[in-house]
Amino acid sequence: MNENNTYQNPLTGRYASEEMSYNWSPQRKHSTWRRLWVALATAEKELGLDITDAQIAEMKAHLDDIDFEAAAAKEKELRHDVMSHIHIFGELCPKAMPIIHLGATSCFVTDNTELIQIREGLKIVRGKMLALMQIMSGVIEKYKDMPTLGFTHYQPAQLTTVGKRFCLYLQDFVFDFERLEYELSNLPFRSVKGTTGTQASFMALFNNDHEKCKALEKRVAELMGFDKVVAVSGQTYTRKVDYYVLALLSGIAQSAYKLCGDIRLLANLKEIEEPFGKKQVGSSAMAYKRNPMRSERVCSLARYVMSLPANAADTHASQWFERTLDDSANRRISLPEAFLGVDVILSLLANIVDGIQVWPKVIAKHVAAELPFMATENIMMAAVAAGGNRQDLHEAIRVHSMDAGRRVKEEGADNDLLERLKDDPVFAAVKNRIDELVDPNAFVGRAPRQAEEFLRDVVEPLLARYADEAATVGLGEIRV
Repeated sequence: MNENNTYQNPLTGRYASEEMSYNWSPQRKHSTWRRLWVALATAEKELGLDITDAQIAEMKAHLDDIDFEAAAAKEKELRHDVMSHIHIFGELCPKAMPIIHLGATSCFVTDNTELIQIREGLKIVRGKMLALMQIMSGVIEKYKDMPTLGFTHYQPAQLTTVGKRFCLYLQDFVFDFERLEYELSNLPFRSVKGTTGTQASFMALFNNDHEKCKALEKRVAELMGFDKVVAVSGQTYTRKVDYYVLALLSGIAQSAYKLCGDIRLLANLKEIEEPFGKKQVGSSAMAYKRNPMRSERVCSLARYVMSLPANAADTHASQWFERTLDDSANRRISLPEAFLGVDVILSLLANIVDGIQVWPKVIAKHVAAELPFMATENIMMAAVAAGGNRQDLHEAIRVHSMDAGRRVKEEGADNDLLERLKDDPVFAAVKNRIDELVDPNAFVGRAPRQAEEFLRDVVEPLLARYADEAATVGLGEIRV
């Protein structure tokens, strides 16, 4: 079949990393099924069931050589994906065929595999977040002292610094990262629970020995790298786990949207722009344009990821009794796409922030246009200290501010408030100090120090905990 005649998921075909795409691939999924069957047989043998080393060795020899065409043909016949793969695996392992999947239900392989994919997906996300936070730390350090207009209600407000503003973005990601650490450290394994969660089939295998059933459950989890097992379940692990994971991924998407939304607004002001390639085309019609397309892509994908927790909540709430199957088709889409979406978002963010373009002269121009209004109280206090009358000074500032503001709006002229104040005799005592009194660095408060303290006390200790991992993370090439 011509692939151009069928729908292709843009997350895998256009955007996501090979690492994350592989984690949710059929090869990864079904080879993990086989590893689970090996773990089950190994644990059952250790606990006394009649399973031979030769059977286990035979299974281990065929973990990855999956005939997907044969499996698809078998599934058409059986209408059951797990049974089709049991048969295909069994054909490769004739000695082991009688004991493959012994005592298990389909969710032994499907649910446990998904938990493994979630765990590995979270580790990929963790690595990319570490790389992003490292890059953002560099931006904060570089621009922690650069005054810039603060905005409230998207109206000019007291000054902050470019670096301090990036602290706000990075703090959101730190919160997300702490949540990720929690979910990773508490992610449970389903292990062996049986068809309705009662482990009845394993009780039959072990002659009603409760301790062996408990030991089997623990051992299979250990073999698959888990130290926690969900205490009770129906046929499936509770879909509440999916909700928590998708809520975490949604939080990362929210933080990304906030950062890139602001970059898009600042790009309009020409203060800050994302990287722009030498041959990059901003518009098919308007050749001069530098559209913030990477930030727009982040916001676009983030909006989708942010919508998925509601879907997971519906899925969890609608699971009847010990299980229904109306979760299956849904989760085949929502779980992988949440991870793939965040994978793309984090790679894009790292690329954007690493190549962020800050235009100091534009920022300074905007500060100069607004700072005279903000500095009037400082000027008035200095004039009072020099012997002036506070009420007369206040009225003079009010009149000059209104006139200067009107000229800016009606004529499009520059803000000449400072010149007006210098020419007014009531300010004669501080005329030569007015420029000094409106130095932008005097209006940023503790912003530079806050940035330094945030990096030192919050970010650097976090990055230090994962120094080895962060050093080996590859963000991959930014695709189309």
